[in-house]
Amino acid sequence: MLIFLLLILAPVIVSAVNYVLGDRRGNWQTADRSSAGLLPSASEHPEAIVRVFAARTVRWRGIFAVHTWIVVKERDASRYSRYDYTAWGEPIRIDGFAADGRWFGAIPETIASADGDEAERLIPKIRAVVENYKFRAYGDYSPWPGPNSNTFVQAVLDAVPELNAVLPPTAIGKDYPYAGKWYGLTPSRTGIFVSLGGYVGVIAGWVEGIELNILGGVLGLDIRRPALKLPGMGRLGIPFAE
Repeated sequence: MLIFLLLILAPVIVSAVNYVLGDRRGNWQTADRSSAGLLPSASEHPEAIVRVFAARTVRWRGIFAVHTWIVVKERDASRYSRYDYTAWGEPIRIDGFAADGRWFGAIPETIASADGDEAERLIPKIRAVVENYKFRAYGDYSPWPGPNSNTFVQAVLDAVPELNAVLPPTAIGKDYPYAGKWYGLTPSRTGIFVSLGGYVGVIAGWVEGIELNILGGVLGLDIRRPALKLPGMGRLGIPFAE
């Protein structure tokens, strides 16, 4: 039990220390939200593109969590479309920020990607989830346990298992049962999950790995791309891009 508690608490403490000593984003209202240069120019890149990005969220919540979003571009389109789910205004925000913009100063990480014909096949499915997402009214957003930005992106990923994408363990809210199911197959269809309202849950699958969710914090192991999954700190091992 002591080892288990240390595995839960120690990574959060380390993340908190990193935040106190290393976070230099300043005032969130004036923080940099410009492009991080992770996407090619849309007008110069004719192929279709799908990207999933994650970046540490603002202020003290960044100790625990990341914010995730989806970016798509159809073939020959001259611009990208970005989809976020936010706590202010109408929850589903379209093109509210630069497609690969820094999240209030935090540089994004690419979680999943698809290009060309594959991306072209996935984009209609992604747009259908966005258009039909049920938690889209004022007041629907809930930072914990969800539905929040990560719940929204997880719903999209559920609709496109071809991506084989897994949100990081710091994507608090990804395990919120937005579809009302407390058990079933994992999004990749390679395993099973059990979730009690997003507060407690277990996931076991080839793509998702093994995850134990306790009050939003995830402790687990990625088998396919070897890595530890730790609350607060995220993945320690082979990065998503590998």
